[in-house]
Amino acid sequence: MENFQQHSINTDEQVISIKGLYKSFEDLNVLKGIDFNLFKGENVAVLGKSGTGKSVLIKIIVGLLKPDRGEVNVLGQAVDKLNYKELDALRLRIGFSFQSSALYDSMNVYQNLAFPLTMNLKNISKNEVKDAVEEVLDAVGLKDKLNQMPSDLSGGQRKRIGIARTLILKPEIMLYDEPTSGLDPITSAEIIDLINQVQQKYNTSSVIITHDLTCAKNTGNRIAMLLNGIFLKVGKFEDVFDSDDEQVKGFFNYNFIQ
Repeated sequence: MENFQQHSINTDEQVISIKGLYKSFEDLNVLKGIDFNLFKGENVAVLGKSGTGKSVLIKIIVGLLKPDRGEVNVLGQAVDKLNYKELDALRLRIGFSFQSSALYDSMNVYQNLAFPLTMNLKNISKNEVKDAVEEVLDAVGLKDKLNQMPSDLSGGQRKRIGIARTLILKPEIMLYDEPTSGLDPITSAEIIDLINQVQQKYNTSSVIITHDLTCAKNTGNRIAMLLNGIFLKVGKFEDVFDSDDEQVKGFFNYNFIQ
């Protein structure tokens, strides 16, 4: 896997700022007072076991869920104060890479990638669409898959196409939901490299939701460990795991990395 540590991060500019965030569902308290920030050009890996609120956090960032309490500021805007039109405009600046890749089975790769452009940019020409599709396919190393159907692709290739489709609108923030889930170790390593290449080439700021320690260690400039509704530790990988805390050690063992 390639070294990502040389990338420049602007610690003077926060693209996401969250303060005192609470979210419950009836009697279930999922997020219990979270503070979180993401700097321009930075990758932060949010680590946590299944059911710890990682996906809830992402949904609040993009305005799919409203917080019970707290401030959520994304690209200079208070997300929970935006109307529908303003929220749509903000979401165009945020790329969301779904765990399932979320490709349309009835469309080939070209059509899947062209769709967000033709839906959101009304005056774009066919040549501009073609150029944009070829650029992102080149970025994810799959230029030869232009006319293939999603069913003809491997799991790793579908992940790559899903990331390409997210990149095509040139988002400022990338949100990755379990990017290595269900992949074999070799394909996982390829996706990890791709996440780092996207950071370098497009200067994105990314939140990588994962329970995979290898992914977190190799993509995150910082790690945020989410356990029991709070960020237990935030920092560089070595600092987070240099701990006698039983919960932290338990998470390390949970990943079967000794």
